Amino acid sequence: MRERISQIVEKAEDGDRISHGYDILISLTAIVSMLPLMFKQQAGLLEMVDTITVYILFLDYILRWMSYDYISKWFHGRRSAMVIYPVTPLALIDLLSLLPSLGLLGHAFRFLRMFRIFKLFHYSQSFSRILRAFDKEKKVLGSVLMIAIAYIFISALAMFAYEPDTFDSFFHALYWATTALTTVGYGDVYPVTDVGKLISMVSSLFGIAVIAMPAGIITSSFMEEISRDKEAAAARGEQHTSLAVRILEIRERRMASAGKAEEDEDDE
Repeated sequence: MRERISQIVEKAEDGDRISHGYDILISLTAIVSMLPLMFKQQAGLLEMVDTITVYILFLDYILRWMSYDYISKWFHGRRSAMVIYPVTPLALIDLLSLLPSLGLLGHAFRFLRMFRIFKLFHYSQSFSRILRAFDKEKKVLGSVLMIAIAYIFISALAMFAYEPDTFDSFFHALYWATTALTTVGYGDVYPVTDVGKLISMVSSLFGIAVIAMPAGIITSSFMEEISRDKEAAAARGEQHTSLAVRILEIRERRMASAGKAEEDEDDE
C-alpha cells in the first residue's frame, strides 16, 4: 500500500490517471492557498480557503513522509528514510510553509506561506533540469561566486577609502558595491569624487561580465539536460516500438503455425 502511495504522490508515470489527478490537485491547492496573502483582512471565505488548503497540503506531507522509503533513491527500502525525511530540504520548506496556517507560528511569519509554491517543483520537469544543471556546474558557479564576493569586498574598501563622506559605514560601501556589481544601481548612494566615479565605472563593467558568466553556464547546461531528456525519450520510444514489433512477429508466427497445423489436419 505504501508503495502505491509513493507512486501517487510522486510525479505521475504515463498512464497513471490517479497519480496525474493527484498532481493537479496538489498544484492547484498550493496556488489557491496563497490567494489569501493578497488581502489584508483574512476572514470568512479567505479563512476557510486557508484552512481547507493547509489540511490538504499537510495530508500530502504525511503521505510523503510515510512512503519516503519508496520515494528516496538514496534510502530506498530502508525504514530509516522516515527519520531522514523531515530534515530533507523540500520537506523543511513544506513544513515551514504550513506552520503559520496551523497556528504554530505567529502572524508575523505568514509570509512563509509563499514557500508553498515549491510544491509545484515536485512535479516540474523543468525545475528538475535546472537542479541538475546547477549540480553539474556547481564548481564553476562556486568559483564565479567567489570572484564576485572578492571584487565586491575590494571595491567597497576602495570606495570607503576615497569616499569617506559618502558612506556612513563600511556596510553602506558593501551595499553600494553589490548594487554596482549587479548593475542595479538604485541611485540612493553614489560617488562624488573623480576617483570614486572611476571605481564605479570599472565596477559596473566588471559586473556585466560576472553576471553574464553564470547565466551562460547555466543556460548551456540546461540545454544539455533538455537534449539528454529528448534522447532518453526517443530511446524509450524505440524500445516500445521494437517490443511492439516483436509481439507482432510472435503473433504472426503463431498464426502461421496454427494455419499450417490446420492445413496438415485437412491433408490427413
